[in-house]
Amino acid sequence: MEEVPAQDPEYDARLTRHFLTGEELTGDELRSLVERALELKADRLGSRTLEGKSVALVFERPSTRTRVSFEVGVAELGGHPVVLREGELQLTRGESIRDTALVLSRYVHAIGVRTGPHETVEELAVHATVPVLNMLTHEHHPCQALADLVTLQELFGRLEGVKLAYVGDGNNMARSLLLLGGAAGVEVAVASPPELALDDAPNSELGEAIAGADALYTDVWVSMGDEHEEAGRRRELLEPYRIDQALLARAGNGAVALHCLPAHAGEEISQDVLYGERSAVWDQAENRLHAQKALLELMAGG
Repeated sequence: MEEVPAQDPEYDARLTRHFLTGEELTGDELRSLVERALELKADRLGSRTLEGKSVALVFERPSTRTRVSFEVGVAELGGHPVVLREGELQLTRGESIRDTALVLSRYVHAIGVRTGPHETVEELAVHATVPVLNMLTHEHHPCQALADLVTLQELFGRLEGVKLAYVGDGNNMARSLLLLGGAAGVEVAVASPPELALDDAPNSELGEAIAGADALYTDVWVSMGDEHEEAGRRRELLEPYRIDQALLARAGNGAVALHCLPAHAGEEISQDVLYGERSAVWDQAENRLHAQKALLELMAGG
């Protein structure tokens, strides 16, 4: 068989590590990232690992936390964030994902992508010769789950044996918590209405999922792209899954509330819980910054 030259982009791509679902990392690597994130939180400007490097941040979906935390994170690590919003790439005019990956790889040291179809980040990763980071797809949200692990470690001083109950719509967030939480030693239970449950993961009964839980986690009932005529039916199905004081009382003593945001107070989480003393939501949001800085160090800092 003819040897493929090292300069062939297709060859290099096979040697490049990506972060698409979180399954690319071992449990030990995840726990090390969590510890590093907390070190960076304690010394926010203590690392310049990306000095002289650039990171492309491609946003095909709106964002608050992802956009700000990644852009600030790259800058605090000494790098230059190249933010590319929807309509600012030739992708919208028919240029292929492959060509986009090959070109961006010549300019930057990593590519973050927030998009819809998971196949988009997968195809980018096939052709890119720099790390591709999944900032969100319909199927996975691993950067948020990584920040959630940081938050649990910060709250409970450990990950092993912590019980996290995700209640609500069986979506990308539920899937990522199962994948990354499970790999890191967290006991993750997901409870969704059967009609809205993940089709590739176990679904628990609500009472069983929250019993003894250290944290209750939820997400919006109607996600981006789901604002259609079925929204009313979704809300009816999800009504019993709202995180309120009554649901918190059924969980473990001292259980905290988590939410990946944006929140619709009064729907998936009550206002008094979201802004109350048992909410860890705002620490969770901040930890996106520190978790992603640790991830950027690992993926693009070499």
